[in-house]
Amino acid sequence: MNKKSRQNIKRLNIAVIGSGISGLSAAWLLNQAHDVTVFEKNNYIGGHSHTVVADDNFGRIPIDTGFIVYNEMNYPNLTALFNFLDVPTEASEMSFSASLDDGLFEYSGTNLNGLFGQRVNIVRPRFWQMMRGILRFYREAPSFLAQKNDKSMSLGEYLDRKNYHPTFINDHLLPMGAAIWSTTSEEIKAYPANAFIRFFQSHGLLNIIRRPSWRTVKGGSREYVKLLSAQLKDRTVLDAVVSVSRKSEKVEIKTKGGQSLCFDQIVIATHADEAIALIEEPNELETKLLSPWHYTKNQTILHSDKKFMPKERRTWSSWNFLEAESETKEKTFSVTYWMNKLQNLKTE
Repeated sequence: MNKKSRQNIKRLNIAVIGSGISGLSAAWLLNQAHDVTVFEKNNYIGGHSHTVVADDNFGRIPIDTGFIVYNEMNYPNLTALFNFLDVPTEASEMSFSASLDDGLFEYSGTNLNGLFGQRVNIVRPRFWQMMRGILRFYREAPSFLAQKNDKSMSLGEYLDRKNYHPTFINDHLLPMGAAIWSTTSEEIKAYPANAFIRFFQSHGLLNIIRRPSWRTVKGGSREYVKLLSAQLKDRTVLDAVVSVSRKSEKVEIKTKGGQSLCFDQIVIATHADEAIALIEEPNELETKLLSPWHYTKNQTILHSDKKFMPKERRTWSSWNFLEAESETKEKTFSVTYWMNKLQNLKTE
């Protein structure tokens, strides 16, 4: 926005609710021509961009516990913003491993050494059955998107109709989906097949080669948060908004801390379920757009415990899906992000 065009715009008093990438980028841009106040419920700004500083023998290490990586093909607007702000970034790697049956069956997609990290995989029928399923899925999935299909069909239904082998489903596709979306394998099977396959296609996951190159922010995502929020420090309020209501010509917000404030415009930059809960008397369009979305909570622990990595070191990857059996014989799973590899950390 140039200076002349800014002069022709009526200056508004705007509130932005939420300081994640959506809220901060909106506030940063609007602040060039308007008076912007950012409200954040946490005791820090950044939302999912949260960098923790850990101390070890190598010094103080910044580690991201939310937003970690991006690629230029799928995130063109974020890439353009980082380039405009001169955010320092570096190459990262997105590799995947699975450790199943308490580590009895492990493999990694990093390279041949990882794929056959357990050397017995070379002669293991289970492994080759899985590999045949992978190659078939990569070959057939794009044609499913090209055809007219039932967009309500679940992934589980699609796999059943195509008669995919359970070994491919349970040893690869569901673990990878669970790792990507941080949810259970059963919930992954309930995902719409169209959306699941389209995500895999758009992110290059249906390719054996020529997958997107991933990048991470040097020094952690806090670096871009600092740049976006530099001009907003005096107008950032760490207080949760509890309601948003329309008045005759204004919009009123009320906060957990007891504030009642009116603004010309409001930008709600939160998850959809939080947004619909904030709006008093949402209209038909708002209800239609925001009500269908549901979220699950996940516990995240920053640690250095090797027990939560694959048993075979050769299979260690950026994302590691680990399946085990509990004392009650129920299967449990966890996903370990190897931050050393993802962020090129100078530490063990």
